[in-house]
Amino acid sequence: MMTTRPTNPNPGPGLLALHAEMARQHADARQSYDGNGAVAVKVAGALRSNTSLVLLGMGASHAVNRMVEPAYRALGIQAISLPLSEQLYAPLELSRSVVIVTSQSGESVEVVRLFEALGKHDNVFGLTLEGGSSLARSCPSLVGTGGTERAFAATRSLLISLALHQRVLAELGDDPAAALNALDRPEMPDLAPALAALKGVNALVFSGREMRGLAEAAALGAMELGRLPAQALEGGQFRHGPLEILGASVGVVLAKAAEATGDLVDGLAKLCVAAGSPTVVLDASGGQPVRGSIHLPVAKAAGVAAALALLPPAQKLVIDLADARVPNVGTPVRSGKITREE
Repeated sequence: MMTTRPTNPNPGPGLLALHAEMARQHADARQSYDGNGAVAVKVAGALRSNTSLVLLGMGASHAVNRMVEPAYRALGIQAISLPLSEQLYAPLELSRSVVIVTSQSGESVEVVRLFEALGKHDNVFGLTLEGGSSLARSCPSLVGTGGTERAFAATRSLLISLALHQRVLAELGDDPAAALNALDRPEMPDLAPALAALKGVNALVFSGREMRGLAEAAALGAMELGRLPAQALEGGQFRHGPLEILGASVGVVLAKAAEATGDLVDGLAKLCVAAGSPTVVLDASGGQPVRGSIHLPVAKAAGVAAALALLPPAQKLVIDLADARVPNVGTPVRSGKITREE
């Protein structure tokens, strides 16, 4: 049985809001999957006619796009994700691509500016939690259940967005059974050893190969909530120089699915352990733990199913670490839930 209750005996409003979102996220994600068939059929139809896909988003929405890139590519879709801000100032030519714009509020400044510049485009779709938002009014949109997330950092919105993408992928022929199982039967491994190992670090590196987008989402959460220096690096990129950061004061969190590059993730874990970094592996591969690492296993899964299974443990790990470091975790001092200024 998965629990997301706060471990803090006196949680503040920010922490309570985060756990309230997480407590409902699986049910909302499943309802979102079930309730968006009509628009998913339209998106899938556009992708059958044009196999070029550009995924646009900011912050956690961009991280979701990075999570699903490999799944679309596996089906022959030439998918690329780009920050919406980058598209505004160094734009790709979009007229020959299907475009999915992701924004949980549908009201961020970049979304508004994109549609001001875009004009009419028959193959633009939205993905949002607000059916009445500027985004949803501007194009056919996949709309998540339950309305806008209230907690500061993204939790529920991530899981819902993944479920909505899975609905499109299912319409393209991807078997959704494992993904739906991850929503209907969520798992939460014991995080205590990982929290103990990481509590004294000064910085964190999150990494993965196919799970690189999940690493990016977790690093963002560590910075937003824990105000902790954190970097997300695709596994190959981590190998090309940044290994010099490793040591006892730098924690490493690796995410691994049942993927062809699993051995590469294990090799990186061994190197991080040998360098003295506390090393945690969020593992949906079904494989054996790397000696010296902290192993956080869930049931074997690949692709979006693995991301759906690993995301809640990654969320709780980041939130609990932040709670140990930051007073009134989840209450921002410099940011807002909806960014309205560039």
